[in-house]
Amino acid sequence: MNLCNIFLKIRTEDIAYLKFILESYEGIGIVRTLDQSQAIVVMMVAEDFQDTAQSILSSLRREIPLVEVPQPQDVKDDWLFKEISEKETSS
Repeated sequence: MNLCNIFLKIRTEDIAYLKFILESYEGIGIVRTLDQSQAIVVMMVAEDFQDTAQSILSSLRREIPLVEVPQPQDVKDDWLFKEISEKETSS
C-alpha cells in the first residue's frame, strides 16, 4: 500500500480534532504532528483514498482553519515521518 502525504498548517488546538475525524474513517489514513510549535501535521493517506481524504478536508474547512503547505524540510517532532522520509530518499 502506498501512502500520499498531505501537509497541513492548522491551529494547535485543532490537531486532536483533525486526528479524531480522519481516524474515525477507518483505513483512510493517519495524522502525525510534525512540528507541534507551528502546528504542522501530515495526513498519511492510503493512495486509494486520496480523493476521500480531500473531501474530508473540504468539509473540515467549514469548521476549522487549515491550509495545505509544502513538505517541511526538517521534521522536528515526528520520528516515524523522519524514518519514512529517509527510506524514500535512499531508494
